[in-house]
Amino acid sequence: MSTDLRHLQQSLNIHFKNRQLLKQAFTHASYVNEHRFGQHQDNERLEFLGDAVLELTVSEFLFEAHPNRPEGELTKLRAAIVCEPSLVKFAEALQFGQYVLLGKGEELTGGRMRPALLADVFESFIGALYLDQGLEVVRSFLTKYVFSQLSQEGKMQINDFKTRLQEFTQQHNMGLLEYRIVEERGPAHEREFVSEVHMGEECLGRGTGRSKKEAEQQAAAQALERIVIPKS
Repeated sequence: MSTDLRHLQQSLNIHFKNRQLLKQAFTHASYVNEHRFGQHQDNERLEFLGDAVLELTVSEFLFEAHPNRPEGELTKLRAAIVCEPSLVKFAEALQFGQYVLLGKGEELTGGRMRPALLADVFESFIGALYLDQGLEVVRSFLTKYVFSQLSQEGKMQINDFKTRLQEFTQQHNMGLLEYRIVEERGPAHEREFVSEVHMGEECLGRGTGRSKKEAEQQAAAQALERIVIPKS
């Protein structure tokens, strides 16, 4: 674990004018709660802004990259890029987790590797970068670390696992699928949903996500793996 954000800036070749803003992007609410007498701000507001900036920049990229795709397909592509599993992969590739300031309790329970936390940190970093250096630098960062991966063959697929699962079960007359939200956990700003997909009394898959739809997609993906269907 490293909290030296100078190393991160060097590795990204991005140097913040307002270093306090960068620190805030990597400060979890649990750290602020345990250091109430310090001048600390958590990253939740930056996460809110970063989410909006990501929606805009990813939409712009897809609009330019796919001039012949209809709106519905572009929407699905965007959802596949900005969903939690994708954001976690981007954060892990950049080793963002090691720079997060966490409270002791969150650290002891493995919070540093928690998918929702990593996805939130990626969004808060984007928010901080936008405030510090503007949209053009955000575009350059995403082009280098996100869009370059998405443009590779097979990387930009619409991972609609629910549709694939439905089509397969219908083709093989397997029965009706039912999705159930079996658990909601975490505070309101970090809510996680747990979904299961059932066929009769049998649970075919289980998934988690920051929305009910995302949890259902992850459950469907697990079900596809279980009944040995390639996801691509």
